[in-house]
Amino acid sequence: MKKKVEKSRDEWKESLSPEEFHILREKGTEPAFTGKYMDNKKKGLYLCAGCQNKLFSSDTKFDSGSGWPSFWESISDENIEMKEDNSLGMQRIEVLCARCGGHLGHVFDDGPNPTGKRFCINSAAMLFKGEKKESEKEK
Repeated sequence: MKKKVEKSRDEWKESLSPEEFHILREKGTEPAFTGKYMDNKKKGLYLCAGCQNKLFSSDTKFDSGSGWPSFWESISDENIEMKEDNSLGMQRIEVLCARCGGHLGHVFDDGPNPTGKRFCINSAAMLFKGEKKESEKEK
């Protein structure tokens, strides 16, 4: 993983959209079934919207029916952090970007094999970088 990204609150506000700032820096969430990557079926990588850290691959994305893009595995355990979250009267595990500390979503133990994990991640916390087609690679 690359060097940690540290910015002041004002610097984050300047570099992120209001929705990205609310989710990544204030631990917000987008309404279920509204995120731009909810139904994305393209091949590629999902990066942190705050620092472009590689988070998830489309190869591990699945339809969980939860209302948020869901993945059964991260690209690397080194690229994310997981912390206990007892807010809102619930016991959950929060998923954070290990590079910038941005809030991504939560992980649950009711996902598919082979991991049994369900990473529910806010679309606004991510950027999608699609794979180039063979014809585009030659150019």
